[in-house]
Formats: sequence, structure tokens, C-alpha cells
Amino acid sequence: MTLDLETCRRAPKALLHDHLDGGLRPATIIELADATGYADLPSTDVDELGRWFAEAADSGSLVRYLETFAHTVGVLQTEAALHRVARECAEDLAADGVVYAEVRMAPELCTSQGLALEQVVEAMLAGFAEGERVTAERGTPIVMRLLLTAMRTAARSSEIAELVVRYRDAGVVGFDIAGAEEGYPPTRHLDAFEYLRRENAHFTIHAGEAFGLPSIWEALQWCGAERLGHGVRIMDDITIDERGRAHLGLLAAYVRDRRVPLEMCPSSNVQTGAARSIEEHPIGLLRTLGFRVTVNTDNRLMSGTSLSREMHLLSGAFGYGLADLQWLTVNAMKSAFIPFDQRLRIINEVIKPGYAALALADLTMG
Repeated sequence: MTLDLETCRRAPKALLHDHLDGGLRPATIIELADATGYADLPSTDVDELGRWFAEAADSGSLVRYLETFAHTVGVLQTEAALHRVARECAEDLAADGVVYAEVRMAPELCTSQGLALEQVVEAMLAGFAEGERVTAERGTPIVMRLLLTAMRTAARSSEIAELVVRYRDAGVVGFDIAGAEEGYPPTRHLDAFEYLRRENAHFTIHAGEAFGLPSIWEALQWCGAERLGHGVRIMDDITIDERGRAHLGLLAAYVRDRRVPLEMCPSSNVQTGAARSIEEHPIGLLRTLGFRVTVNTDNRLMSGTSLSREMHLLSGAFGYGLADLQWLTVNAMKSAFIPFDQRLRIINEVIKPGYAALALADLTMG
């Protein structure tokens, strides 16, 4: 039986792959555009703008999908705007039942009007801190952490990696590279990854979304990624025989056996053509085969989604119940970039009791 959306919302959830510039409220975009003089929005009507983002992103192409970010990044060029959007991100995620979130942003995208990289980072961290305070007061506490992203099509990854190390005691927990995959392999940024490893810093890499196994192989074996952003193309190394049995190639077996976390984003993957539908999304088979899959939102605005909605869709597609949602959530929390004791505390004191209470309520209602 499919879990209803409200049950999915009440379930405590952990989020590892969410882009700050992909989760703005349409109303906020319009207000910030007015305040900052950004004049290129396709609409200044809240409902129309929200529909435009979802429709423009629903193209089957990662490159076209990424073009929608021109408007969100366009209004994120001041400290006040970054602070506000970070605070609202925390509020929106907490209202959706998320108890732990690692949200990522590329600071280099917010410097076109003169902000220094440090100003961008500090504004986001301050916004997250305020969001944590506000949500705690409302009785829906959330832990917010920041991942700093470098654009794989640019050449500032070493600068961003140094920021990760500089701010890791202030709420920055890791590094990422993002952007168009094809033609921009992760090894172009090898200096940044080698620096991060020397500094004992965490990092994930967008890989296996729009490009195949070579992207995943390089991310893992050359760069040393701890997690894979998306990773859906690992399916290219899995064959199904005439009896329906799955056979893993060497890379797929490595990813499964080494428990490499896959930051899967079902709705986004359908939009960019990485998966044909939710029902055919690789997460179903990968979960059955024992891969460490996690469920994420990617870009809540562009996909018109929330983490609860993603869980609800997977429940409908694969029959997932509360036990499955807990398994997926614990996978994410185990894979978080915060210290081990903090991960355990959230799992044992927040996630497991939360699911136990939901299961008990389900039994009582039944």
C-alpha cells in the first residue's frame, strides 16, 4: 500500500543532495529581483513563475535543466539575499520533516556584483544558523550543514577547496563539483581533491548523471570521492540475464561492496533523462541488490518537489513502507559528513524513535 504524503512528511528524514540555488521560493525570487534590480525573470506572477521553472526543467536534457539556474543565481548576488534564502531553506526543509540536511551551493556563482567568496559563505552559514534557531523554536528542529560546490566547467576548484578547510569548524562539512558532466571529467580538478584528502576533508562528486561509467570510475578511483552525486549510470555496469538475475560488473560490485553512498534524486533524474520514469528508476533495483542508496531532492524548485514527495513517489512505485523509508533515511545519516558520534545521536535519538512512533500510530489506527 502506498504511504500517503502526510505520513511521509511526518517521517524524520535526512537529505544529502539539495542545491540552495535550486530551492528558492518563487515569491522570494520575485521579491529579490525587485529589490536587486534583476529584470530578466520570465514572469513576476508567483504561480506562473513556479510553473515556468518546472516546465523549463522538464526537458530531458541536463544542459537545458541547468539553464534555469540563471534566474535563481541572478537574485543571489547580495549577502542579504543569500542570508534570507539560506534561512528559508532551513524553514522549508524542517516543515517537510527533514531533521538533517547538507545543502550545497557554488560560491563562485554569487560574485558577479562584487561579493568575495568568503562573504558568500558567511552569509549562507548565518542564514542556516538563523533557520536552525527559528525551527527549533517552532518545535521542528533541523541540523543544517553546507557543502561548497565548484563548477566543473570553471577553474576555481582549488580556491573552493581551501574555503572548505577554512570554514569546516563553522558549518561547512564538505566539497562538491557540479555542472555539465560530458567533456568536463572530475580529473580536471584533481589538485583540489588531492588537497582535500591531505587535509582530511570530505567530498562528494556529481558523477554518473548525464555521463556514464567513466565519470563514476574517475570520481572514485582517481579523485577518491566518498559519495556519488546521483550515480544512476552505475546501471550501465549491471546486466540482467534471461532468468531475471542481476550480474554486477567490477565497478558496480566495487560501489556496492565498498558501501559507496549514491545520492539519488528520482524526480530530477526523470527530468534530465537519466531515468525514464519513477517506476523505472534504478533506485528500485539498486536497493534490492543492496547498494547504499539514499533519496534526495536535488532542486526542489525545478522539480516542484520535496523530500516527502520523493518518498511518496517511491512508495507508490516500489511499495515502500515505513521500514523502507527508515532504511533509506538511516543510509543517508550514516553517509553524512558530520562526526560519527553526531550521526549516531541523530539516528538513535531522532530517526529511529520517530519511525517507531509512526509505526505505533499506524498499528493503533489499524
